[in-house]
Amino acid sequence: MIACAAAAVIVSIQLDNRQPVLVLARPVTVGHLLSAPDFRQVSVSADVGLDAVPAAESSTVVGRPAAFSLPAGTLLTRGSLGPPAIPVDGQAIAAVALKAGQFPPALAPGARVAVLVSSGSASTGTASSNPGQVAVPIAQWTATVSDVGAGPDPQSTVVSLQLPEANARQLAAAPAGQVSLVALSGGGG
Repeated sequence: MIACAAAAVIVSIQLDNRQPVLVLARPVTVGHLLSAPDFRQVSVSADVGLDAVPAAESSTVVGRPAAFSLPAGTLLTRGSLGPPAIPVDGQAIAAVALKAGQFPPALAPGARVAVLVSSGSASTGTASSNPGQVAVPIAQWTATVSDVGAGPDPQSTVVSLQLPEANARQLAAAPAGQVSLVALSGGGG
């Protein structure tokens, strides 16, 4: 009983030490200028050790750019605001135009993906359309989606991917139509 009472006291103290801070109400892409509908208020323990933006300072956030692409629910910190902070040293961003079926339709910034480059047909140099032939992955990497946008035509979508610089250069040289993305769990792999 004493342990339960002590736990109740500790929880009570921690709950009393909560402060309202800002979290993202919806996903934002790097460089997006934040507006009031982009964030909401939540209460967190004041001793979390993060540089969270207090809810009382929400007016100072409006009009500031997001330094990273961030998913909804992310705690807004002062470090997540400012000029674009990607790619980091040793990383690069490559953009690929993809058609339906080459990537998951709900792909969003911040998602971890496997990037697969398939072999082409020996006679045409393009991905095989023969149902009897299977495209074999000739290269694969793990990347983070930094942006998803409209492609050069209505049937395509451009996905920007952050990955190691050498891999990004190889990806940029991959033939059109031979790249596919597979969504990975948060742990990647």
